Amino acid sequence: MPFDLSQLDLSIITDHVELALTLTLIFLVYLIRRYTKRAIRLNQHIDHDKKRQRINAADNAFNFLFVVGLILIWSSELQNIAISIAAFMVALVIATKEFIACIVGAFYRASTRPYQVGDWIKVANFEGEVTDSDWLSTTLFEVDLKGGSYTYTGRTTLVPNSVLLVHTVQNLNYMRRYVTHSFSISRQTDDVNLFEIKEHILAKLREYSEHFHEVAIRYNSLIEKRLDINISGPEPRVRITTTMEGHNVFTVSLFCPTDEAIDIEQKVTEDFMRFWFEKRRLIDSKE
Repeated sequence: MPFDLSQLDLSIITDHVELALTLTLIFLVYLIRRYTKRAIRLNQHIDHDKKRQRINAADNAFNFLFVVGLILIWSSELQNIAISIAAFMVALVIATKEFIACIVGAFYRASTRPYQVGDWIKVANFEGEVTDSDWLSTTLFEVDLKGGSYTYTGRTTLVPNSVLLVHTVQNLNYMRRYVTHSFSISRQTDDVNLFEIKEHILAKLREYSEHFHEVAIRYNSLIEKRLDINISGPEPRVRITTTMEGHNVFTVSLFCPTDEAIDIEQKVTEDFMRFWFEKRRLIDSKE
């Protein structure tokens, strides 16, 4: 009974052409490699060492051709897989970019060492004492630097390390002992000459700073040498200015121990008010 080729169902092969080509490639590589190696072994004109070298070279060549053939056969599938992997990696990076930035920030902190546990720092809008730092974040005990009291507020701030990559870190550790404390007293414009009060206030400032004046000079010099800059102090300074609204502003700056700054401010403010009211009463009595 004659065999009718038209009755063969070739749809299986066409639907799985890569698999069929792969099987064909395996068979051809195996067959050609086997007979090639056999021909080399049976060649009597080649010594034993040369045979081993040629057989090894043949194995490497057929392995290379086999891999190249597989890549060519499955190139479209490999391309789809590569696109899927690339899309997955992009999605993974986007999803974990903050985490990655924190890790990079930790490496930046470890390499530059801008601060350590116990330092007072300011980074972005966060400021305080460093209490802990790890791969992801830095923990700060908030210190009232803006308010000028230099005391702990009781709040804790967790700063992600990614902030270190985009903001400048200011190390304020020298302020833990001594600080250039500035404060202002405003009065409405009247007949009292604030310059007559200035010398009295400077005298009071020297009186209040007498017990730490020598230490302040040494600490001021130490900071200047360490930071290689000139900072104001340790002598107290008084500046008198006016505002756009016509108010007089009496500004005091003093390099003093951090824990005494508020106490000295209150004493100087009390002295200023007493001097000012005395001048005010003298003017009123003359009128």
